[in-house]
Amino acid sequence: MHKHHPRRTARLALATATAAALTGGLLSFAASTATPPDSTVVPRADFNGDGIGDVAFSADGAYVSGKKEAGQLVVLYGTASGVSSAKRHTISQNTTGSPGTAEAGDRFGYDTAYADFNGDGYDDIAVGASGEDVGSDVDGGGLAILWGSASGITGKGVTVADPAPSAHDRWGKNLAAGDFDGDGKADLAVGSNNATLYVFKGGFNSSGVAGGRYTIKPPIMGSDANGPLNLSAGDVNGDSRTDLVVDGYEYQTDYGWNQNYYIPGSSSGLAMANIRTLKPGVITAIGDINGDGFGDIVSGAQWNATTSDGTSVPDSAKGGKVWVTYGTVDGPGSVTGITQDTGNVPGASETNDWFGYELDLGDINGDGFLDLAIGVAGENIGSAANTGAVTVLYGSASGLNTSTGAQGFAQSTAGVPGDDEDDDMFGIDLKLDDVTGDGRADLVVGSAENDGNGGVTYLPSDGSKITTTGSRSIAPSTSGVSTTGTPYFGANFTD
Repeated sequence: MHKHHPRRTARLALATATAAALTGGLLSFAASTATPPDSTVVPRADFNGDGIGDVAFSADGAYVSGKKEAGQLVVLYGTASGVSSAKRHTISQNTTGSPGTAEAGDRFGYDTAYADFNGDGYDDIAVGASGEDVGSDVDGGGLAILWGSASGITGKGVTVADPAPSAHDRWGKNLAAGDFDGDGKADLAVGSNNATLYVFKGGFNSSGVAGGRYTIKPPIMGSDANGPLNLSAGDVNGDSRTDLVVDGYEYQTDYGWNQNYYIPGSSSGLAMANIRTLKPGVITAIGDINGDGFGDIVSGAQWNATTSDGTSVPDSAKGGKVWVTYGTVDGPGSVTGITQDTGNVPGASETNDWFGYELDLGDINGDGFLDLAIGVAGENIGSAANTGAVTVLYGSASGLNTSTGAQGFAQSTAGVPGDDEDDDMFGIDLKLDDVTGDGRADLVVGSAENDGNGGVTYLPSDGSKITTTGSRSIAPSTSGVSTTGTPYFGANFTD
């Protein structure tokens, strides 16, 4: 995933080339078909309208028709027995009806977001191709919306034109969907390598034209730091309007540390006048953990407490830290920090574990409190380095329960497909989504398996917890994705 560190990349690179090559875009718009986001429901995208959750993810490094890193999108459709490669669509820019043409370096699927953008009752996917060349504009970036239908995401879609191509590059590299003005229509926030974000409002018509558009500019570094890191959407203050969290770099100090901002929705859209500063993290999820009707902000600061030159990193811990900011009627409220040394959280905080590398929220046991899955992609197990693991913590009326009930999974866990191997990075991305239609969120985990080929593991809910019974692995070779090069199949789930 195109993961970023707490300070500008000119000063500090990620620990491995594998991590630097991948992208993370966990954008927590908890969508139900044709309805506004609700922080208290099980997150579920339904692209074919059958009432069962579906999962989409990118292989943005995939070869397409011999074109290196052209990129593909894979959609797995939920069934009573979960997801597999048997019921899927694999889409590239060469797919009939898909805007554009697959070209080397396009990175189709670099970031994605879902919502019912055209109001027809099927969720759609916005897909960024951050390396797209637009005419003579190298890496200008491209953005398309692929329409949902009774047949799912078949590749039919439209281009969303860049309104200011000369002002930035990598158009569409950050995406988040929600209803920021509360009018019942899906909006889309779009980032580039500039600090300015474009917000398309009121949905999109069949030509890709939105009902309106405006810009906001949070106080993050722009093109010198490649713009925002990630965008995440959810209703934090319970006013039935979606709020936006922007992860970026601050420019107020010489270090350029990671700095995140909360921007609330309002009747006129995202309200910059009420912007708030948050704890750090370069991946964020939003949902109601304690069942009080307000979305809670969870951010993963997966880096170590000190840099290689001994500089202390603010609000960080050895091996990574997850920050939970509980929502209130006034927006962000009390804050709790969690590490692998907290309570009975599985594992122990060790250098470069990358605890908090990925995050997602969903109700695994149906108790009305959202639960949290945490990727620990750098975890060493036995002699395997960076083999990766996933931690599951359960929500309650008092917040995340770190005392009892926590679960830990690795590929060496009994019943989980695969083996612990160097640089598998199990947990490089993940998704909690009800893909069986039973009202309980199941766990789907991505990895960098087999030198960057990637892989996806399905672990179902048994109604009370995540279980390995019925688990399965899903490979690029069975899903229409070439393993030439490094496709990173499953490295960026649509949220």
